[in-house]
Amino acid sequence: MIRKGDEIKNQLITCSREEKWKSKISPTLKTNPSVPINYQAKIYVHILKDIDLWIIFKVVLNHSHPCCPDRAEILKQHREISMFVRRMVENNEKIGIRPSKIYPSFIATVDNHHELSFIKKDMRNYITRKVRNVFK
Repeated sequence: MIRKGDEIKNQLITCSREEKWKSKISPTLKTNPSVPINYQAKIYVHILKDIDLWIIFKVVLNHSHPCCPDRAEILKQHREISMFVRRMVENNEKIGIRPSKIYPSFIATVDNHHELSFIKKDMRNYITRKVRNVFK
């Protein structure tokens, strides 16, 4: 991102799997040695603020990993804890069931963790927020 004062002039949008650092661990010791360095998929954009216009200069769509739109549910904007799940978590928390036992019970109910609309971290964050709100 290039700025001129408070105004953004240029923007670089890259794939979320871009990696710019080089690991100190030998690639032969890594479990996933094929992770790219200086990943090439990106979009260069110039922003004209006065007329609200974005000009796309360059688009590079060479992905070295499979792009899988059917796995989009793992993205944060697609995850949601329903009201039913919230109440179940709160009730289990009240009677003293630990979070490490609550999440597997949801997985057992739907037979597969891919069917849930949330991950374990979302549930733990919800519990933490509820506890914080109680003490405020």
